[in-house]
Formats: sequence, structure tokens, C-alpha cells
Amino acid sequence: MAYNEHLANRVREAFMDQPLVDEVQMFKGLCFMVNEKMSICIRDNGLLCRIGQDQATIELETGDCRQMIHGTRVMKDFVWVDSDDLTTAQKFNHWITLALSFNKIAKASGKRRKGKG
Repeated sequence: MAYNEHLANRVREAFMDQPLVDEVQMFKGLCFMVNEKMSICIRDNGLLCRIGQDQATIELETGDCRQMIHGTRVMKDFVWVDSDDLTTAQKFNHWITLALSFNKIAKASGKRRKGKG
């Protein structure tokens, strides 16, 4: 499992006020489950953000992220954000805000994952 611990700490701090946050090893990194729904994952130096298909379409047009592809399947609700696009607090907070906004309406996977949190 390879992920940037500094980035993980930034996400932990950003999610500090959320009522239910679990950390789960997934996608060869560390995923943050908010209200039992995947929200943000850290792998290497980037973020996998679950922001919803509509918002992903908008963000993909800016070029600051790329679509997540799992095997051959396009994961339409998810985008990858490279560390180069997380250099400022404003950029980082943009992705956190989008992920938390979508989390309110996202469906849970139906699986209860156990992690630390």
C-alpha cells in the first residue's frame, strides 16, 4: 500500500468535523469512508475523488483531473487528481468540498467495511 502520509493527514484534518469517518485500505491506497460511503482515496501522491458523474464531467473539461478506470470499466462518479493539482489549499479544498457535497446524495455500496477512524 503506497500513499502520501502528509496528504492523508490533510484529508484527516479536512474530514475532522464529519460525524462518521473510517479509513480503509482499498485501491492500493487509503480510502476515507464518510457515512459508510467512499469519498476520497489516496494512492501514491494523488487523490481519487468520488464527486458524481455530473460534476466529474464538468471537472474533466478543466483538465485538472482524469477519469478513473478500474480494469476496463470507467468509474463515472470518480476522478483522479494528481499531486500537481493539489499544491494550494484552495485547490485541495475544492476537491474535498466536491467529495463531501456528493457524499450527501451518494448511495452506499451496501457493504459495511470495517476500518479505523
